[in-house]
Amino acid sequence: MSKSKDAAAGSIILKYLNDQNRPYSSQDVFSNLQRDHGLGKTAVVKAMELLAQQGKIKEKVYGKQKIYFADQGQFPSVSDSEIKGLDVQITEFTSKVQNAQQSCRQLESELKELNSSMTTEEMMKEMKELKEEYSRHQDKLQKIKSATNHVTPEEKEKVYGERKQFCKEWRKRKRMATDIFDAVLEGYPKSKKQFFEEVGVETDEDYNVTPPDV
Repeated sequence: MSKSKDAAAGSIILKYLNDQNRPYSSQDVFSNLQRDHGLGKTAVVKAMELLAQQGKIKEKVYGKQKIYFADQGQFPSVSDSEIKGLDVQITEFTSKVQNAQQSCRQLESELKELNSSMTTEEMMKEMKELKEEYSRHQDKLQKIKSATNHVTPEEKEKVYGERKQFCKEWRKRKRMATDIFDAVLEGYPKSKKQFFEEVGVETDEDYNVTPPDV
């Protein structure tokens, strides 16, 4: 790399460390500046070592790793009261950030709910369909109310009563017939089936019917 490029790289790195005013490894600086400035890893390492030798930045060695940071002597000293004031500001800004984050979460939740809701056009369409359905049901209800063939509760009760009586009589007569057949079959030499065939008896079972439960 030419001296002009070395100087440019050194200037970029020096400004970056002074602006950030926090410790970095050469790898950190390379990763942070490579995309915007296209600095190579070797150029970054060389420039940072040169800046440290010139006393423009400070270098600390921790094991096999070197850490670089801005020379603190260039910054004005800060009193305890100023530090306390900065701490108060940090606390205030932290609170504001937390409130802003909470508001963002709430707005995101509301946005999600709105996105999942029906649009105005969809609601208008559904309302139209519901009105049409309501109108159809109203017409059907009106036809039912105006019909003249309704069964009164008294007529319905009479029909159910007669049905119950007929079913009761059915079971009664079936028991009577069964008792008679059983008495005859005690002295009959053939089977029950043969007896029914000879006599011409047709049973409920022949037609797969049984008296309904009432």
